[in-house]
Amino acid sequence: MQLNEIDYGQARPIDGYGPGFFRIGGEVHEAPLIVTADRVVPWGGFGDPEAAGALAGQIDVLFVGTGAEMGPVPPAFRQALDAAGIGVEPMASPAACRTYNVLLSEGRRVAAALLPV
Repeated sequence: MQLNEIDYGQARPIDGYGPGFFRIGGEVHEAPLIVTADRVVPWGGFGDPEAAGALAGQIDVLFVGTGAEMGPVPPAFRQALDAAGIGVEPMASPAACRTYNVLLSEGRRVAAALLPV
């Protein structure tokens, strides 16, 4: 079996996570947060659609990590992002991290809004 190292270029992948934190590009950040290829910003959770909506035109899809388990995205949050032209894909935070990294390695225009595990 041949293993290939993933090249993220200048983008910073999500390296790991734990109770209340995520490690991104080797740096620990407290959750909740929004991660893009070039930055990490605090996020106020589902009551803060403006932080994610500010990414309009920069990303195509936002992976929403809902914590340790998959949970619903409130309709108002989804509607605000739909209006901004951003697709919303909810999943558990560990799955959101993995999916974000895979698509980031492909050069896709993605971001992740992550609640802690």
